[in-house]
Amino acid sequence: MDSNTTVETPATAMGHSDTLSQYDVELESCRHIFEAKVRDYGTSWRIMRPIALTDQLYIKARRIRTLQEGMERRVDEGVEGEFQGIVNDSLIALIQLELGWHGDFTLGEERVQALYKEKAAGIRELMQAKNHDYGEAWRDMRVEGITDLILTKLLRVRTIEANGGRVEVSEGIDSHYSDMANYALFALILLSEQE
Repeated sequence: MDSNTTVETPATAMGHSDTLSQYDVELESCRHIFEAKVRDYGTSWRIMRPIALTDQLYIKARRIRTLQEGMERRVDEGVEGEFQGIVNDSLIALIQLELGWHGDFTLGEERVQALYKEKAAGIRELMQAKNHDYGEAWRDMRVEGITDLILTKLLRVRTIEANGGRVEVSEGIDSHYSDMANYALFALILLSEQE
């Protein structure tokens, strides 16, 4: 193949060469929400054990599914806010896995922002690697399917937690949290394209 020949991937053929910029916009929006909540509540989430964070994520994903199934909405927050919550709670869970949930429940604003950015950089790097290998297959998914994948990941994490964190051949809990954050960011991108 001539080195000047451009290989058109399914994503560029459909005009989606800007995945990284779309991803960064959605991730930045989540970061702003996270930082605002830290200013409002501090790092009260530091007291949460991993099982509580998993349950928090499960509640958000179930609400999204309920709304997608056409149930009447009585709380003034749509699915976008819940997907943003899944991103942020997944990153919080990754922070908690690293720091543990014992000891000091407060973190300085600079430290918590640095930890968030570190975990966000990690999921971004993972997204780029998987997006390359899977050829942006998520773009052909429906948001409802992404919701179900998040719920599946959560049920897997619950099983791993029930087994004391042990796995034989599967990914660990941290991988599932990272995937959930990325699925939620993909859903946010797809929702923004529908507007």
